Amino acid sequence: MSRRTVSIIRAFAVAALIAVTAGNIQASDSREGRFEKTLTVSGRVSLDVETGSGNITIRRGAAGSVAIHGNIRANNSWRDSDADVESRIRAIEQHPPIEQDGNTIRIGHGTDRELMRNISVSYEITLPEDSTARSQTGSGSINVTGIRGPLELSTGSGNISAEDVNAEVTASTGSGSIGLRNVRAAVRTNTGSGNITGSGISGGVNASTGSGSIRFEQNSAGDIEARTGSGNIEISGVKGSLRARTGSGSIEARGEQTGDWHLHSGSGSVTVRLPANAAFELDARTSSGSIHTEHSVTVQGTIGRHEVRGKVGGGGPMLEVSTSSGSIRIE
Repeated sequence: MSRRTVSIIRAFAVAALIAVTAGNIQASDSREGRFEKTLTVSGRVSLDVETGSGNITIRRGAAGSVAIHGNIRANNSWRDSDADVESRIRAIEQHPPIEQDGNTIRIGHGTDRELMRNISVSYEITLPEDSTARSQTGSGSINVTGIRGPLELSTGSGNISAEDVNAEVTASTGSGSIGLRNVRAAVRTNTGSGNITGSGISGGVNASTGSGSIRFEQNSAGDIEARTGSGNIEISGVKGSLRARTGSGSIEARGEQTGDWHLHSGSGSVTVRLPANAAFELDARTSSGSIHTEHSVTVQGTIGRHEVRGKVGGGGPMLEVSTSSGSIRIE
């Protein structure tokens, strides 16, 4: 084969590659879309947004308006032609699923299932600080910052985060982590599989995960309940009652007892840190491990390597600590 023939073949190959690439880029562009809308409001906004698949981001914005930005993306499916997908995306762009009734705003509700087939919509929303929000996605992350609340956040699969909230937060995900920061009220969190963390929490805590660790830092009084099937639990700044249970993992609790504490680990160590002048009733048990306390205990009935019962500082709230396999330390 001559050099000229080879050059011609290479030229045709390059041209074909460019044509295919251009076609792919055009097809890719036709499978995406976007829309923007700004609504005028007066007074406290109540936002309710949901999407079958996509991320939701909500941030504090200017008073008197709600700005909504939607990103539309088609998921790969052999059933959908480019022409069909593009026509449906353009329909969503022209008629975004946004409803307004005064200060009540609903986004993503009542959308046609056939129209949304294999299409995801992610939302970026800014709204006044003095707003409440309910946010739900079938698959995707949720992030909320600087909204007064209360907040109700839910995703089938994805992470949830909320920061700088002045009212109660309820967060639930089937699979994913939950992170909360500077929430000046009670929080309720649940994940089927994932870690739960919270700092600057000024209220009660109810946290549950099927598999993952739980870590909370509490700023003010409030009762705490933390449960995990498999993972460690670490709670600090407690000023109230505390219930903590893990099937497999360690527990560490620090704070002041103003209510009963019940701590149990199926397999792991338990450490409790209390003020030097703390007064409480102690019931500590371990099937396999040692018990150590730095507080003077007035024994009531039992003291030994695997069980200690008695009063500290004349008695007070109950401190019940147990582990099937692990050591116990009361510091």
